[in-house]
Amino acid sequence: MKAALVIRRRVIFGDRDFAELVVWRVPEPVPPSAHRFKYRLVYIVDGVRVIGFDNERGKGDHRHDGGEETPYHFLGVDRLLDDFVAAVESWRRDHGKD
Repeated sequence: MKAALVIRRRVIFGDRDFAELVVWRVPEPVPPSAHRFKYRLVYIVDGVRVIGFDNERGKGDHRHDGGEETPYHFLGVDRLLDDFVAAVESWRRDHGKD
């Protein structure tokens, strides 16, 4: 099985902020993740990642909130997307973007 694109989307919020969501179904898990998805979801403001969810080889599933990185418990693509959207909405609300 080859890698298969599940979603690739860019959402423009304004002149200075956007989100980019990319999820692939992969033939083998990306260690140390146990699932078969490779993903990168980011919210960028003024060229800086303020929210991010990804599973990098060697690091596994994690999220970025500003400069802080914490583990993320992956429960499926739908939940990942919901968690990302909630994090972006919260950041925008807290920073007067909404």
